[in-house]
Amino acid sequence: MIDVLTHEAPLRLTVFLGMLALMIGAEAVFPRKTRTQPRRTRWATNAALVVVDTLALRLALPLLAVAAAVIAEDRGWGIFNVLAAPAWLEWIAAFLLLDLALWAQHVATHRVPALWALHKVHHADRDLDATSGLRFHPVEIVLSMIYKIAVVAALGAPAEVVVLFEIALNAAAIFNHANVRLPKAVDAALRTLIVTPDFHRVHHSTRPEETNSNYGFFLSVWDRLFRVYRAEPAGGHDAMRLGLAEHQTDQPSQLLWCLIAPITTSKRGREAAVQ
Repeated sequence: MIDVLTHEAPLRLTVFLGMLALMIGAEAVFPRKTRTQPRRTRWATNAALVVVDTLALRLALPLLAVAAAVIAEDRGWGIFNVLAAPAWLEWIAAFLLLDLALWAQHVATHRVPALWALHKVHHADRDLDATSGLRFHPVEIVLSMIYKIAVVAALGAPAEVVVLFEIALNAAAIFNHANVRLPKAVDAALRTLIVTPDFHRVHHSTRPEETNSNYGFFLSVWDRLFRVYRAEPAGGHDAMRLGLAEHQTDQPSQLLWCLIAPITTSKRGREAAVQ
């Protein structure tokens, strides 16, 4: 069995690059929707955001979620470092609770105006594809990591679970943002457990009632449990418009726009989230 802590970096990179290549290839062969913009500018901007986000994390935070899990274990912090439970049960419970915590955070980014100002950079992408799962404002990424560190410490989640969860989350974000047409039977089977591209695409609709649904990134159970699940967009996937209604131009595909949008864009951008 692979020691996930020792091989964390190569595991992360291998899964990340492998899933990205797989989905980009699948998009070319089985596209779900016709693109509205050239890929070159969008991909360059989304890739640049990954670089900026990574630098922001390294500069802003002295440790990340996995390191927080190791420290919590050493010092006996958190629920799972206090309760005496079988290791297998701790791993399952920790994974589920981490996913629920990230689901709740996602809901908050749509409900709290200051957080939505940051998160709308992600939603402004008008052509959803595998690279959209990497597109986040650097301030949102830093705040998200602070939240994740707090959750990991409070749970006392095993460090190995945190590594596996983050790998799964990154792979899922690439998969469920992909512009891929899955067979209906495959999509129906997968979405009983995990978020599929058709499942998550509804969340990127310009219609507020659809934006306020299907918040899950990895597991699909939370949207059903809290009754914010929509099986299909009102007009169907082929007709649905993606992005933000008030930003249907090429500007969201520009890096500078993405970085300054939380400050410069109109307050109307909140309406898609809070109506």
